[in-house]
Amino acid sequence: MVVNNTRVLAARLAARRGTGGAVEVLLLSDAPGADGCVPAMVRPGRRLKAGESLELLKDGVSIPGLSVVLSERLPDGTWRVRPLPGPGAVMSEAGALPLPPYFRRDFEADDAWRYQTVFAGPPGAIAAPTAGLHLSEDILDALDSRGVHRAHITLHVGPGTFRNLRSADLDAGMLHQERFSVPVETAEAVNCARAEGRRVVAVGTTSTRCLESAAVDGMVQPGEGSTRLFIQPGYRFSVVDRLLTNFHLPRSSLLMLACAFGGQERVMAAYQHAITTGYRFYSYGDAMLMDCER
Repeated sequence: MVVNNTRVLAARLAARRGTGGAVEVLLLSDAPGADGCVPAMVRPGRRLKAGESLELLKDGVSIPGLSVVLSERLPDGTWRVRPLPGPGAVMSEAGALPLPPYFRRDFEADDAWRYQTVFAGPPGAIAAPTAGLHLSEDILDALDSRGVHRAHITLHVGPGTFRNLRSADLDAGMLHQERFSVPVETAEAVNCARAEGRRVVAVGTTSTRCLESAAVDGMVQPGEGSTRLFIQPGYRFSVVDRLLTNFHLPRSSLLMLACAFGGQERVMAAYQHAITTGYRFYSYGDAMLMDCER
């Protein structure tokens, strides 16, 4: 069983313009470039100008010494911004976990632990690998006692996880880029399981996407990299045999991956059952366990 141990960053920042207008900044990375800038989503973004400095707030109060400078608006509507004195310090002092916009509510105290997996490790995601939220310490102990070997990968989930598919994505056949890492121990464990005819179970679409991206001729390669792999119906899975995944939103790449994995007819029948019987969808929602349709 392979889990994604990424940790969600406190990447959502409340800010204020010099004119007094409220601004929300979502940092998309904690790794600044040589110029100190990181990518970000900023809203409302229409009236903002490159060069503006935004003061950062905590509970509506300005925090001295912390700011975000808008450097450059990119063609896709995102920005390059320079958090001062740096992204780590800014998120530590002023950041909150970025609940997905479809929650339509403010961050609550319980979200600080509910929106992280119990095995969260390296920080870098701006959204939780939601299938992993179903696994408690008790469940992991029960799986251990039954001899289920557990390994981890790290894929830092990006904004595409909660963004509708765009025509450009379909035309390009690629998705947003996400960073991943596969430890040597995980690659060896997965390859050994496959050689012995045992099943490889991925917890979540992010674990699936990472393993498939790291595979060469069906063998998972260790190391770090990035992926823009777009898994859709017709894709042939070379590593993952079984998938634990939440019920995803329409028009998402995650739903297309689920259809590719379990077969579109079976997955759509499961979704109809979920709708009819009142299952909860996506983050904090219900999940299903699927065998790969090969």
